[in-house]
Amino acid sequence: MNNHPIPAGTLQHTLGQHRVVLMEGGRATIEYDAGMHMCHSRGVVQGGFISGWIDAAMAHAVISLTGREMSPMSLEIKVSYFAPARPGRLIAEGWVERRGKSTCFTEGVLKDTKGAVLAKASSTIRLVPLTKVEADARAALT
Repeated sequence: MNNHPIPAGTLQHTLGQHRVVLMEGGRATIEYDAGMHMCHSRGVVQGGFISGWIDAAMAHAVISLTGREMSPMSLEIKVSYFAPARPGRLIAEGWVERRGKSTCFTEGVLKDTKGAVLAKASSTIRLVPLTKVEADARAALT
């Protein structure tokens, strides 16, 4: 779906995004490349990256339903870690469990390339008009 190079200096580049595989019907799958620079303890990916990868997949799942006019803003996220994530290709999947007018409930997982689930998350996401998010960001910079 998304096979063009990720520009340096973007959030996607920082997170090691390789490509968006799927983004439709309330589901999303994103591939990431975990590097040693993301690790502690001689090769275990730091939990913040794992949380960020699943969070991004859940947000993409929401965007697949709402379009780009709304910005998914996490109100809360809970992550359970089942096994260490190691450097290499990892796959984050997210889906919308339930959608309301201004709130979505989502779930997601991080898997290795063999399909083993390394972590699972759930999140409550508020839908905010993108124009408001962008205006607030501009105001914060002035």
